[in-house]
Amino acid sequence: MRTAEITRKTNETDIRLSLNLDGSGQARAATGIGFLDHMLDLLARHALFDIDVTVTGDLAVDQHHSTEDCGIVLGQALRQALGPKTGIVRYGDSLLPMDETLTRVAVDVSGRPFLVFRTVFPTEKIGGFDCELVREWFQAFAVNAGITLHVETLYGDNSHHIAESCFKGLARALRRAVAEDPREAGRIPSTKGAL
Repeated sequence: MRTAEITRKTNETDIRLSLNLDGSGQARAATGIGFLDHMLDLLARHALFDIDVTVTGDLAVDQHHSTEDCGIVLGQALRQALGPKTGIVRYGDSLLPMDETLTRVAVDVSGRPFLVFRTVFPTEKIGGFDCELVREWFQAFAVNAGITLHVETLYGDNSHHIAESCFKGLARALRRAVAEDPREAGRIPSTKGAL
């Protein structure tokens, strides 16, 4: 079973997360940040991952540490749940429309962490959530998951729709990339023999 449980406690956050890559899209997100809970819920639903996460963070300071650390822990959980990455498809991509917005996401479960994030938000905030934290979450997730991740919003006018298209696009790309490929028959999808 491709699952992981991670606990991470620092002076800024206390996080407990469980992940099942072969789930049904169920999420229980309690980060203390409503917008982030919403993004994690739709990520789980569209990736068909089961995610259960609780974050206690220094929200009296701001939402930065809770958001970034949540990305760190989910990335660590993805890496752990995939193990040696035998038998997976490895690559996935998505062209995700969200009303007036269109975002392209491509992922390589490569073991080489890298993020290209070409997304601009027309506002500084979505409700009380700082838009700059979307990129912070993606950076933390990509580095700790050990994946190469490209996110590019081709166009869009509404900050909520833009953020949502990024998370849904990631979900759909990951769903493809971590899927088990019966033709790989347990092999690592690389000519190097390791990812």
